[in-house]
Amino acid sequence: MRSVAVIGGALAGLSAARALRDQGFQGRLTVIGAEPHQPYDRPPLSKNFLLGTIGTADLALAEESDLAELEAEWLLGQSASHLSPGLGSVELADGRRLRCDGVVLATGATPRSLPGAEFLAGVHVLRTLDDAIGLRADLVEGSPRVVVVGAGFIGAEVAATCAALGLHVTIVEAAPLPLAPVLGREMAAHCLGLHADHGVRLICGAGVTALLGQGRVTGVELSDGRRLQADVVVVGIGVRPNTGWLAGSGLDLDNGVSCDAGGVTRVPTVVAVGDVANLGGRRVEHWTNAAEQPAVAVANLLAGRTVHTGRAAPYFWSDQYGVRIQFAGHTRPGDQVRIAEGEPGSRSFLAIYERDGQAVAALALNRAKPFTRVRRSLSGLPEVVSVTRGS
Repeated sequence: MRSVAVIGGALAGLSAARALRDQGFQGRLTVIGAEPHQPYDRPPLSKNFLLGTIGTADLALAEESDLAELEAEWLLGQSASHLSPGLGSVELADGRRLRCDGVVLATGATPRSLPGAEFLAGVHVLRTLDDAIGLRADLVEGSPRVVVVGAGFIGAEVAATCAALGLHVTIVEAAPLPLAPVLGREMAAHCLGLHADHGVRLICGAGVTALLGQGRVTGVELSDGRRLQADVVVVGIGVRPNTGWLAGSGLDLDNGVSCDAGGVTRVPTVVAVGDVANLGGRRVEHWTNAAEQPAVAVANLLAGRTVHTGRAAPYFWSDQYGVRIQFAGHTRPGDQVRIAEGEPGSRSFLAIYERDGQAVAALALNRAKPFTRVRRSLSGLPEVVSVTRGS
């Protein structure tokens, strides 16, 4: 394999580029990124960056010297418009066509928004650095009333940041109890209790049916008829994988790019990594997956077939109101939950999920060290890809 194109310049794309060089690939490497920025860290966008305690330079995922060592051509501010695996080419939005023997798809995902949001100032999603810059500018203009739509981790983190800024915050969530499908009802309730602890109002079981205002948002209308005043609305209702440009490529597209457990698509010269990859029916949208999974996919790309698979237990974390929430594993209805350390009411505890007497998942609030020990013991530890960097 003489040339590889990595489509996507965020964490997963950078991780893939590093893995290619670490695993001995010495050919032409091109990284195509739709954003104009060098790879940066997204988790701080909803926290320290919004607070203003760190700046753009603090987000960099790699030093300039580290990027130079990759000996890659970076085409930033460019998006891919079509993939032709049979011809070994990628077409860019500006009409250029790149020849490549292998392709790593790392195009990530795009936040979902609400109808009419594009016509109203003050309505935001949060995914990119530019999103965060625009949102921060609105949050520091006076003392805006903030409505966060969606009580997932992005919405919860934004709400916590807004509360730290001294703003009036309301979270609106359509589900009766968000996070329950993953954490179970009891543990989800303890995590959601953080909002009330810090004076943030949480409304569950009601969706947003309309955004109010002309030119700029003034409020939201809920499915139960209530209207909430808002100067800023942040929409955190999930994402959709960026696969539209792959129509007609011959790849299977189903909630992402369909691939096997090793990230290999139906075309062996094309692998998918990060948020856009649907690995055997599961798409994982967390930082750890984007950082670790590309090493496996790249090994398979270079081998021309699936020789490694990832078996890591899903892991994610969230920082809210000074509390670190960590979770790893898979839960199912009926799993037994045991408090191994601490007290849930104190917002500092370690919970173990058990099935047939075996630990299958763990949740911790401000219990990082014991959580790490339990996480290592969970089934599904990652397969180690043993490689030697080429000279």
